[in-house]
Amino acid sequence: MTWFEAVLVLAAGVGAGTINAVVGSGTLLTFPALLAAGLPPVLANVSNTIGLAPGTAAGAIGYRRELAGQRGRIFRLVPASLIGAVVGGVLLLKLPGSAFDAVVPGLILLGCTLVVLQPWLSRKINLPNGAKHRGAWWVIPAVFLTGIYGGYFGAAQGVLLMAILGIGLDPNLQRMNGLKNVLATVVNGITAVLFVIVADVNWLAVALIAFGSTVGGLIGGRYGRRLPPIALRALIVIIGVTAVATMLL
Repeated sequence: MTWFEAVLVLAAGVGAGTINAVVGSGTLLTFPALLAAGLPPVLANVSNTIGLAPGTAAGAIGYRRELAGQRGRIFRLVPASLIGAVVGGVLLLKLPGSAFDAVVPGLILLGCTLVVLQPWLSRKINLPNGAKHRGAWWVIPAVFLTGIYGGYFGAAQGVLLMAILGIGLDPNLQRMNGLKNVLATVVNGITAVLFVIVADVNWLAVALIAFGSTVGGLIGGRYGRRLPPIALRALIVIIGVTAVATMLL
């Protein structure tokens, strides 16, 4: 890796950490940067996942105020994300890279649509009083499936999580963003551990992305939480549509 490629990967890491803290889809910056630096796709994906884990954790720390009162939700949803991430990581190592190509863009567009419709859908879903804190019954299996996707590739998993949590759990997007960051940290963290144990890793790429994404995660956690709901919703949709366009083109 040349010095120019190293700077490119580091800058992509900063941008990815910032975006991941606010919405998700930071992989769409770092993964192409690693490919441009000459890494093969699977090695790039593995190294990218490990490198982004610290930045995702930094974003979760930045949103710690929004996590107040959500301990029960965290304990219920984290196991689903953890198990899903393990399944997704194993699939990445076993399946050809084209396995999800036809499904991923549709999932992201669905997530964007649900985020746009979230205020209306949240009003339509009338949960019993005792279930308002737990959320709709389908939230846990949906988080599990998103964990599989996150362990496999992860681009725009934040968009999907924001749609799921905002509709089935709590319409307050900033609170759900904090919860999303915790779940994404679990997915990236457990997948990173799996890859360190069983996969080939480019440790220089990991170090560059880890440092950059940690800085970016702190930036995103500091300023992203100040966005009003309509601005956050618009940003989610813009990044989600950009992710689909990038994948298709």
